[in-house]
Amino acid sequence: MHFDLTVSHMFQLGLPVLEKILRPIIVYFFLVIGLRLSGKRELAQLNPFDLVVLLTLSNTVQNAIIGDDNSVSGGLIGASALMVVNYLFVRFLYSHDKIDELIEGQPDVLICDGKVDEELLKKDVITRAELEAAAHRQGFATLDEVERAVLESGGTISFIGRKPGPDETRHRELMRRLDELSAELSRQRRTPGPASA
Repeated sequence: MHFDLTVSHMFQLGLPVLEKILRPIIVYFFLVIGLRLSGKRELAQLNPFDLVVLLTLSNTVQNAIIGDDNSVSGGLIGASALMVVNYLFVRFLYSHDKIDELIEGQPDVLICDGKVDEELLKKDVITRAELEAAAHRQGFATLDEVERAVLESGGTISFIGRKPGPDETRHRELMRRLDELSAELSRQRRTPGPASA
């Protein structure tokens, strides 16, 4: 008997179904707009402070989504509403480039021709140390090895390495040829000469 009461209570809605659907939709659009206004950094380039803000934000909006309803049915309805709205919104943006650009934003070129754009770093609230750390994660030892770095609209930073200049290319070619000559000399020293009669 007690089991039946517990199970039925778990699935008994505390709010009307329409309210359970509208709450997550309203919070969803609020968060999309809020995260867009806060910049690309919030989306991927997290430091500990950004992580705390995002975790606190999720906890804060949780009550706005569920209201006074802690039922399993209410949670499933709210989660389903979020997933459906996200699916429809992403599909809508896919076919409307201008609106997608407005929401997603434009990529920012942080390094161009090997020069760091300090103004864009300030605008995007990215320190030089954070940029260097992102470059290290992609296999660059220093920013001097980077030709171009782009802060994508999704928050990730893409790096393109410098191509070697003509002097460096010539130096590598000379070193390769010297290595070949050294190998050839070593082979000739090991090969015995013609036998005298």
